[in-house]
Order: sequence, then C-alpha cells, then structure tokens
Amino acid sequence: MNKLATLEPQIKLSIVSIGEDGDKVMFGPGVAELCRGVRDLGSLNAAAKSMRMAYSKAWRIMGETEEALGMPLIIRDGARGSVLTDDGTTLLDAYDSLKADLHRYAALKYAEAVAD
Repeated sequence: MNKLATLEPQIKLSIVSIGEDGDKVMFGPGVAELCRGVRDLGSLNAAAKSMRMAYSKAWRIMGETEEALGMPLIIRDGARGSVLTDDGTTLLDAYDSLKADLHRYAALKYAEAVAD
C-alpha cells in the first residue's frame, strides 16, 4: 500500500476583511467554533466552556471580531444566554459549507496526486 495514500490534506479556512488601515479581520476556526457553540448551546459562556476557554477571552474575541467586521454576530440576552444574529448564522453557514467543499476538493486532488 502506498503510505502517501493514507495521509489526507487538512484545510484551515479564514474569511477576512481588510480594513482601511490594512489590518485583516478574520472569521476563522476559533470564532466559527464559538458561533457554533452559541447556536448549539445557547450561550457564549457555554460555548467558551465547551472549548475550555475563559468566558472573558471568548467575550473579548467575539467583541473584537464584531467590531472589526462592523456587524453583530450574536445577540446577548444576559442570564438568558445568546443567539446568533441573522448575519452570524449566514456567515457561519457559509464558512461551514465552504470548508466542507474545500475539504472534499483537497481530498480528491491529493488522492489524484499520490495515486500509484
């Protein structure tokens, strides 16, 4: 068996916005996982805990990302938790769909490249 055929490519996707000052704002794996946690668990706190991340760090990451993107990704409702905004849901869904498509494409192209 071809040992190279047992390997697989891994894609790390980021969606970026380049600001007027040239800084890049990224919606990448970490922010996507926080958004997924909010969607599935109902709060930023629960999402942070599921990632073994301090709530204060999750709050800071989400706040900085929202400010840089110029749009809220989650709606915070105090003790009742949080939900994704429509934009947050759309961005997360687009990110997940694109990542899945890229993974399938990369796996196919890698298999072709290492075929015996």
